[in-house]
Amino acid sequence: MKKILSSAFIVSLIATLGYIYFEPEVIGAAEQGADIDVTLTVTSEITLTSPGNIAMSPNITMTQNTSVGTGSSWTVKTNNYNGYALTLKSDEAPALKSAADTFADYTEATANTPETWSVSSAAEFGFSVFGADSPTATWGSDTDCIAGAGVPSAALKWQGFKGVTAITVATKNSETSTSGSTTTLCVGAEQNGIYAPSGSYTADVTGTATTQ
Repeated sequence: MKKILSSAFIVSLIATLGYIYFEPEVIGAAEQGADIDVTLTVTSEITLTSPGNIAMSPNITMTQNTSVGTGSSWTVKTNNYNGYALTLKSDEAPALKSAADTFADYTEATANTPETWSVSSAAEFGFSVFGADSPTATWGSDTDCIAGAGVPSAALKWQGFKGVTAITVATKNSETSTSGSTTTLCVGAEQNGIYAPSGSYTADVTGTATTQ
C-alpha cells in the first residue's frame, strides 16, 4: 500500500513539475505595460485679406480745405501661439503724389507719435487706424474716421507715413478667433494757408501681417 502511494506521489510530482516547466506563462503570470507617445503638430499659419481702394472725399478745392478717406480694412487670421503684428508702409516718400506735385507726409509735434489732427501753413497727408488690436492710447478711441463731412476725426490720433519704413499699427499676443482681427485705415489730407496744386493724387499703401 505504501509503495502504491509513493508511486502515485512520484507520478503526481513529475506531472506537476512538467506542467510548471511547459506552462510558465500560466504558473508565473505577471502584468506588464508598454507606453506609447501620440504626437500632433499644429502648423503655424497666417492670412491677410486684401482691402478695397480708398477714394477720399470731398475733393479739395480753393474753398474746401480737408478731405478724408474711410472704410478700408485688413483682417488678419492666425493660429500662431504668439499672435501677429500688422504693419503699414507707403511705397514712396512723400506718400501722396500726382504726376508733378505732392502732399507732404503729416508732421507730428513729436516725431513718430500720433496726435490730434492739425496742419498749419502746408498741404499734408496722414493716416490713423482703429480696431481691437490697435491700442487706443496710441491711435485714439474713435471707430469712425470723420468728425464731420470731410473733416478728420478729432478722437483719433494721426501721423504721417515714413516712406518705405513699416509702421506697426496692430498687435495680438495670441491666436485670433476664426473670424480674425480687423484693423481699419483712415487717411486725411488738408491744405492750410496755401493752395495744393490741382491734379490727381495717389498713395500706394502696403499692409503686411507677420507671426510673432
